[in-house]
Amino acid sequence: MISIPKLTYRDEGMFFLIAGPCVVENEEMPMTIAKKIKCIADQLGIPFIFKASYKKANRSRMDSFMGIGDEKALQLLAEVGQKLELPTITDVHSDLEAELAAPYVDVLQIPAFLCRQTELLEAAGRTGKAVNIKKGQFASAESMKFALGKVTQTGNNNVMLTERGTSFGYTDLVVDYRNIPIMKSFGVPVIVDVTHSLQQPNQHAGVTGGQPEMIETIAMAAIAAGADGIFLETHPDPSKALSDGANMLRLDLLEELLKKLVKIRKVID
Repeated sequence: MISIPKLTYRDEGMFFLIAGPCVVENEEMPMTIAKKIKCIADQLGIPFIFKASYKKANRSRMDSFMGIGDEKALQLLAEVGQKLELPTITDVHSDLEAELAAPYVDVLQIPAFLCRQTELLEAAGRTGKAVNIKKGQFASAESMKFALGKVTQTGNNNVMLTERGTSFGYTDLVVDYRNIPIMKSFGVPVIVDVTHSLQQPNQHAGVTGGQPEMIETIAMAAIAAGADGIFLETHPDPSKALSDGANMLRLDLLEELLKKLVKIRKVID
């Protein structure tokens, strides 16, 4: 079983939740959102990992928001983890970024576009931190055993795999739920990213679209299909989010969604 410091409710058979805003937008935002999600997760007995990217390195347009500064954002994530006693996760995009971010967070996340980057995967593994690898939109579930192997050969077996949709034409994604049991057969926890799976990438305007009205459907199906965890991005007002607002869940809708997922999990156990 994967080992993540400060992760609570591990022995209660519940799915775990990775949730938070897409990116650290300002000094107040991470703590405010983390407190709200933690309150809900504690009430429902859900293991919770707070997520926020400390910077966005893969924006479509040059004028898109990328971050408030690497060190500043990482320090804010560390503060959330320390003050709320929560595990935290952030994306890394290079071997140098893995080394930079590791002291501040508990889990390093490999973005889907980079799931084949050998040096990045090895560097993340060598930090000793837990690693979450997102399945590329172009990759099969079966091929993810090779990405997994690049981390585990460093001696780090704390690895998770995340399904986040497969490219369907140029501007849409579909979730293949067969990928859950296939990746679980590798002996690692499997997560379903229910917000990025609803992206509509490569829009002509250079701004990614989305279908947030389908988040509940994707999430319920994921739990029913045996996912170990749910990943989602949430924001108090997605229309004002500085990144990926088009496919985020509004924060005030999170509690009701999680209540439904808990009911499904209890039924299938």
